[in-house]
Amino acid sequence: MSTSDIPRGSATSTRSAGSLRLDLLGIYLNDHLAGSTTGTRRARYVADATRGTSLGDVLEPIAEEIEQDRASLLQIMGRLGVPARRYKVLAAGTVEWAGRFKPNGRIIGRSPLTTVVELEFLRLGVEGKAAGWRTLRALADTDDRLDQRQLDELLARAERQLSTLEELRFRKAQQVFRGRP
Repeated sequence: MSTSDIPRGSATSTRSAGSLRLDLLGIYLNDHLAGSTTGTRRARYVADATRGTSLGDVLEPIAEEIEQDRASLLQIMGRLGVPARRYKVLAAGTVEWAGRFKPNGRIIGRSPLTTVVELEFLRLGVEGKAAGWRTLRALADTDDRLDQRQLDELLARAERQLSTLEELRFRKAQQVFRGRP
């Protein structure tokens, strides 16, 4: 993932829009964008690594939705006038890539444990995303630049993703730790 999809912007304003502190909200949203970048890259990596399996069949549409959610976040940031901080996105992408080299109990190839840990990582990322959507949804009550319906849909999708990822994670952990393939 590159930063080519991130619009160039000006410095974050320190003024408030109504009751919103755009300086602080800008930092918050850019932190979520960094997390979203990491989650998007990892979701795509796991979906690709499990392609052709029943797990991959379930993860592929989730990876696509996570990519769409990142695009929605960029859209929301644009409506609020919050510029994306490229350095945070680049740093997040670098950390995600480096995380692929974590020892997994095997010298070459994927360990069954790798998938369990990756599913847990994705689940934690989606939980963070849902928290961000909940925060924005509450702010939408007093700021018409935030689309309440869009945020409700994003939150419902995140909740569905959480449920699916937890089911996959639990099932895979049981298989791995009980010695089943």
